[in-house]
Amino acid sequence: MEGTQPKTRKFSLRYGLIAGIAGIVFGIMLYFADLHYDRSFAIQAIQFGILAVFTVIAAIQYKKANNGYIKLAQALKIGAGVGLIAAILGTLYFLVLSNIIEPDYLEKATEIQRVKTFEENPGLTQEQWDQGVAFQKKLFPVFLAFGLVISALFGLIVGLITGLIIKKDNPAY
Repeated sequence: MEGTQPKTRKFSLRYGLIAGIAGIVFGIMLYFADLHYDRSFAIQAIQFGILAVFTVIAAIQYKKANNGYIKLAQALKIGAGVGLIAAILGTLYFLVLSNIIEPDYLEKATEIQRVKTFEENPGLTQEQWDQGVAFQKKLFPVFLAFGLVISALFGLIVGLITGLIIKKDNPAY
């Protein structure tokens, strides 16, 4: 008698929640270290690294729960799911940070970026800067949604790579 196959959704949810919580803990660490305005490559690499680690763990755990078998499509689903769930939690944390914990977060971040932009582009006028900021404010919800898509795509890519490495199809007999 053949056992029932575990649901990829269960693994996506569990490890997506863990990845999201780990990302929030990292964000809180940045906040207390006063580095939450820093968007350096190193910080972003750590954030994507957290997501990648939990995506790989989720696929491996699914394979173990499925008697050592995992199809590429299952690894892809798990990767995209982990990425999306983690991104939703990360977005919720960002909204709490920028609206409750530090209500002037966006203004401070904009000012930091303004100083940097004018240093790098001395020919930029204040009017051009103001137009750019107004445009960004209008598209803020789109940027948040785009972050969800990027995270899901990153999870999908990690799921693809992991799936190609660990896939083992269940024999059809």
